[in-house]
Amino acid sequence: MTVQEIALNAKAIVEEVERVIVGKSGTVTKSVITLLSEGHLLLEDIPGVGKTTLAKALARSIGGDFRRIQFTPDLLPSDITGSSIYNQKQGEFEFRPGPVFANVVLVDEINRATPKTQSSLLEAMEEKQVTTDGETRPLPRPFFVIATQNSIEMTGTYPLPEAQLDRFLSRLSLGYPERSEEAAILGQQQVAHPLELVKEVVSVSKLLEMQIGVRDVFVHDTIRNYIVDVVRSTRESNQFLVGSSPRGSLLLMRASQAHAAMQGNDFVRPDDVKAMAPSVLSHRVLARAELRAKGQTTEEVILGLLERVAAPVPVA
Repeated sequence: MTVQEIALNAKAIVEEVERVIVGKSGTVTKSVITLLSEGHLLLEDIPGVGKTTLAKALARSIGGDFRRIQFTPDLLPSDITGSSIYNQKQGEFEFRPGPVFANVVLVDEINRATPKTQSSLLEAMEEKQVTTDGETRPLPRPFFVIATQNSIEMTGTYPLPEAQLDRFLSRLSLGYPERSEEAAILGQQQVAHPLELVKEVVSVSKLLEMQIGVRDVFVHDTIRNYIVDVVRSTRESNQFLVGSSPRGSLLLMRASQAHAAMQGNDFVRPDDVKAMAPSVLSHRVLARAELRAKGQTTEEVILGLLERVAAPVPVA
């Protein structure tokens, strides 16, 4: 699939999702980029701004098998991955797959489950497989996890460990809408929720072709070196206790390829890297206490680092 075809199909997904997510084009676009990069998405924001709606709209627009898992403190790992049940008629155990066996898995309020339950997603997100009862079973392709969490309310929650956060390609937030946008939302939902009108615009097979096509987007050596320099700058910054891992470099490259493809370009430019760096790297660093005391976000620090890291001259 050509980058022009990828861009056209990706635009169709964005437009379909924007039927219900008003005024958040940047967040919707980066969500689609995460999907095209074969990554997973963490939506972190205050309640009521549309995190779950965005996840559902994305799932509807790409079709495929969809499952929602409501994370709660009493949820068990087997409730996610599945378990073996004894079949009395056949006289043997048979595996009953859990909701993780789907193309799109919405994990709602992921930080409400215990660390043991959260960790049941690690293998699935990284290796796209699940191991239960000593047997490894592949997950459907594509496999896309969209997790949501409330960034304000901490009571009764279990913060995601660094290993879990590192499995997400990007972390995004929606924020409050503008006054006119909020009025438009009221008008949309006065009679019925527009989510019911969202339809499939890209099939699962076509989405797989798009993901393969994204990997073919050319990345010049100078761009790869630039990505490494950006990631290394997070490790050298005195504002972070811990910088991004090499996985951050790899996923930033993939996200930059997808960003370029969505622009209809068959090669990555420095601007593609700059556009994706904050959402790909912000949750892979550990900020110092004084940074949080000043009210600065990790995204703001990363934007500052991007200004200081020398970018190469664009290569065609």
